[in-house]
Amino acid sequence: PRSVVYVDPVSQHLLALAQRVAQANVTALIEGPTGAGKEILARVLHESSKRANGPFVGLNCAALPEQLIDDMLFGHEKGAFTGAHKDARGLFEQAHGGTIFLDEIGEMPMHLQSKLLRVLQERQLTRLGADHAIAIDVRVIAATNKDLRQAIVDREFREDLYFRISTFKLRVPALRHRPGDILPLVSQLLTRHAN
Repeated sequence: PRSVVYVDPVSQHLLALAQRVAQANVTALIEGPTGAGKEILARVLHESSKRANGPFVGLNCAALPEQLIDDMLFGHEKGAFTGAHKDARGLFEQAHGGTIFLDEIGEMPMHLQSKLLRVLQERQLTRLGADHAIAIDVRVIAATNKDLRQAIVDREFREDLYFRISTFKLRVPALRHRPGDILPLVSQLLTRHAN
């Protein structure tokens, strides 16, 4: 993978595990606190997989309103709603042959969780306003800083979706638990921003 800093023994173990998981074409769930580097690990999974030459497309589910997430993920047909002047491919279609990374999946609204589950089960989707389904070949990697098991208890996350996305679980520890990475990271950042 690109210049990824995994020097600490904890990180090296995680990297080796991720490279093995990458070979299996299954969904993966990356758990860990905000800022721990979950997207970096998702890119490692993509770049170490047979899909490495395909696209890597990401979406932060916490950053957008429900309607926008729906449209961004699944796309729409021209005329599906006011302002839909042309067909739009969603991120699932854009990620065809590659990987889609759904960050902060624990923040995804329930209605969209159901829709996502259907897409994962059927391996096809229907754009908003369309009357036909489109087959998709995408690997899903999800990430969360929430305890999804607790979210299931609190009825904020679908249990069936949880089992669908967590075929493999990887936990990224906070940087304070990987002290060996700190100086190499500082060095990399200094080099990158020295100018």
